[in-house]
Amino acid sequence: MRTLDPARWRPALRRVRPIPALVTAILLAAAVAGLGWHGDRGAERRDAAVRQALATAPAAAKAIFSYDHRTFDDSVANGRSFVTGPFAREYAQTTATLKQTAVKQQAVVLAEVSATGVVSATADRVELLVYLNQYRRNVNTAGEKVDQNRVLLTLVPDGDAWKVSAASAI
Repeated sequence: MRTLDPARWRPALRRVRPIPALVTAILLAAAVAGLGWHGDRGAERRDAAVRQALATAPAAAKAIFSYDHRTFDDSVANGRSFVTGPFAREYAQTTATLKQTAVKQQAVVLAEVSATGVVSATADRVELLVYLNQYRRNVNTAGEKVDQNRVLLTLVPDGDAWKVSAASAI
């Protein structure tokens, strides 16, 4: 009587070749590490942009939103040093229109930033919400009046500095 050898009838197990599997695993690990590094670098650049914009915003807001009728042109020149792009032209037009009224009313406006917060950020554009107090005096106002404002500032890199490319009151 013949016996059947069970080993003969079992399907042959495939042997995994170690070198192609190892190469595939290494390539996958390298791809994951590369994506992680790239994402980390992007986050570092964005965080650096936020730090620079937050450092610039108080001085920029103070310069842009402050003026003194006695030194109006100097006040505007200081504000102009913090603006860029189409907003620089808008700022120049607005302040040119404002000058006559400021001188006539002997207006002095001092802007102070009380708080800032990040609305959105990329490595090359940061949008901030700025809480701004403007202390106003003029011939039509007895004493000093305080206006509390919220302003959305968009800052972008311009050479080695960050400058305001847009501003809008909320």
